[in-house]
Amino acid sequence: MDGITWEEPFCGEGASCFRLGTDSRGNAYIAIAGQEDQYLTDSREALRSLILEIKAGKADHLL
Repeated sequence: MDGITWEEPFCGEGASCFRLGTDSRGNAYIAIAGQEDQYLTDSREALRSLILEIKAGKADHLL
């Protein structure tokens, strides 16, 4: 498996930090910082869609 390139963590106040990563095969990853060996994975396109939906406010009810 290709190595995962992790971005810097995204952290909320007093909350867990999440990390996003990608590999050279077009896969995307989401993990809790410090637990990168236990990740969710899908395509980069799926990650792109998720980010766009969140930015559009479709997850605001979770806040």
